[in-house]
Amino acid sequence: MAVVIFVLVLWYGGLFFQSFFLHRYAAHQVFTMSKVMERITFVLTWIFQGSSYLSAYGYGVMHRMHHAYTDTEKDPHSPKYDANLFAMMWKTKTIYQDINQEKVDVDSRFTKNVPQWKSFDSFASSRFSRLLWISLYIFIFAFFTTAWWQWLLLPLTFLMAPVHGVIINWFGHIYGYVNFKMKNTSKNLFRFDFLMMGEGYHNNHHKHASRANFGVKWYEIDITYLIIRVLDVFGVIQLKPIPVKK
Repeated sequence: MAVVIFVLVLWYGGLFFQSFFLHRYAAHQVFTMSKVMERITFVLTWIFQGSSYLSAYGYGVMHRMHHAYTDTEKDPHSPKYDANLFAMMWKTKTIYQDINQEKVDVDSRFTKNVPQWKSFDSFASSRFSRLLWISLYIFIFAFFTTAWWQWLLLPLTFLMAPVHGVIINWFGHIYGYVNFKMKNTSKNLFRFDFLMMGEGYHNNHHKHASRANFGVKWYEIDITYLIIRVLDVFGVIQLKPIPVKK
């Protein structure tokens, strides 16, 4: 049971920081935080994502490109232009690495104000760091596993962040329902998003990308947004007001 709890902590902890920091802060900047808090969040993201750590810069830039080019040939990840989810994941990985290592020229509109901590990212993304986390996960499984089937969860701990990504970027463009008809295939995966903490309201998000709350209907509870509201109340972050469209 301890191993299952450990995997759940990694799942929801890593998912929260991917949604809160990489997605809503780095890519969309729906709230602000101090430089000190930003650095603390970089470290917490590394701790919870572990071996599958993603850079705020690489993720933020690539996600902005996804919104600009959704379901076109320029989209970094689209089921419409990839044969299967593994092909999409591999293409996404290549594009992410090229952006993060600044091997490609990127339009300034995609890089503006995206947080970057090069020295920390270099360490957190290194082979040494990833192998260190993998070794720790194996040790924990070896010590706490009580049934053979629990070992099947081990590969998930190695690739947690890519798994989170493929659920939204592949399945979230194929399965689910829509609240808004748009010129893309984005869908809401669940009416109550217990699995992805609000990230599953993908159709809503594509319609209102600047909103901190991805839920629209009364039953679409965005768990990450609720945590964001608490952090805002206590002054840890500062939510930006939603611009009123005239």
